[in-house]
Amino acid sequence: MVVLIVLVVVAAGVLGVGAYLRSRAQAATASLRTVEAVTGDLTALVGASGSVRANQSAVLAFQTTGTVERVSVVVGQTVQAGEELASLEMSSLPAQVLAAQADLVAARRALDTVRNSSLARAQAELALAQARDALHTAEYRRTVQQQGNRASGNTIDAARARLVLAEDRVRQMESEYGLYSGRSEDDPARALALQNLASARQERDAAQRALNWYLGHPTEIGQAILDANVAVAEAQVADAEREWARVQDGPDPEDVAAADARVAAAEASINLSHITAPFSGTITSVGVMPGDQVAPGTVAFGLADLSRLLIDVQVSEVDIENVRAGQAVTVTLDAAPDRTYHGEVTEVGLTGMSVQGVVDFDVTVELQDADDVVRPGMTAAASIVVNEIHDVLLIPNRAVRVQDGQRIVYVLRDGQIAVVPIVLGASSETDSQVLEGDLQSGDLIVLNPPLVLDTSGPPSFVGMGGSQ
Repeated sequence: MVVLIVLVVVAAGVLGVGAYLRSRAQAATASLRTVEAVTGDLTALVGASGSVRANQSAVLAFQTTGTVERVSVVVGQTVQAGEELASLEMSSLPAQVLAAQADLVAARRALDTVRNSSLARAQAELALAQARDALHTAEYRRTVQQQGNRASGNTIDAARARLVLAEDRVRQMESEYGLYSGRSEDDPARALALQNLASARQERDAAQRALNWYLGHPTEIGQAILDANVAVAEAQVADAEREWARVQDGPDPEDVAAADARVAAAEASINLSHITAPFSGTITSVGVMPGDQVAPGTVAFGLADLSRLLIDVQVSEVDIENVRAGQAVTVTLDAAPDRTYHGEVTEVGLTGMSVQGVVDFDVTVELQDADDVVRPGMTAAASIVVNEIHDVLLIPNRAVRVQDGQRIVYVLRDGQIAVVPIVLGASSETDSQVLEGDLQSGDLIVLNPPLVLDTSGPPSFVGMGGSQ
């Protein structure tokens, strides 16, 4: 009887413990927060922040001293490239600026002469012809001075004959003079005979020199002079040919460029008296008024091209490989948090910049639907769409844990929590694509798994949440 009572008590205890454990497991399961794995579309984003800027902007300042005569624009006004924004009184300008007016007139005349006058071409052609003629003459003179080239055979024979005749005449005059040589020096007959003798000797010497020259050759110094004359003439021809080549087809481009530069220099000095818009845009600031005294560097205007608004953002080196020109971007502004704008990546920097050990790359985004609310300088948050995939298995990012270097998720199956290793693909801010793992659409993913897990029985709760 006692044994029967003991058995009844034990059985009741076992049933009670089982009921307690079942109720505890049911309570534990009921406390789990789960979400189903689903098949859907995923948009992978890279987030970045930056500031809005104009497509082009400039700060315009005066470059000389003077008194402001006229200010032609106001803030917000649209201007065209080259439009005058302000000018200085001519009487207040420095002397060198005023002198530039005369320099400009002379420079423009010189430019017109270079471009249109044919005088330089004609002079170059004449100089070339004269240089070639001078070279021909120098070469001819050197050639005829050489031995064997100074005279023909007939000329040499004639020269020898003249020398023979001249020597014979000298002998005759010497004989005739001998008849009168004993007379006094003032005797007319003696004087005439002496004169005839001297004349005959001169003719003989001249005939000898002529024959010697015909048969001779230049001295060393004479040859050097002949060669030098030819070399000089050749150099002059080369110079003339270069000058002719420079102008024969029209004005020399270098001469035109130099004349243009002088005109540009004079115009630049004159332009110091006023400020013009370097590009089309909107006046963003005006810093001068008529009557103001200005100096070089005095800021006068701010100008911005607001036809395109850009955002410069910094993307981490971890994400930069996924960013490409042409990718879509959604943009929000701190100044208008309730509005969403759209844009496109237009430029991706090639060189990163390290700041406190973090390397970022510059990425430029162009806003495509900017309105009057968007202004340069505003802070913007950009989400770059780096990937879009469809019909893939997705799980929440907050359900993913790391265990021994392996990504895992906890799955509730038949009231039990199972650990499932996974491999992830693309991710968005909230979800990730599952590439590998024992998961399928509809599985219950546990968001708050227990800190201590016994997979052989009901869930055991020492605490909730936390990374495993």
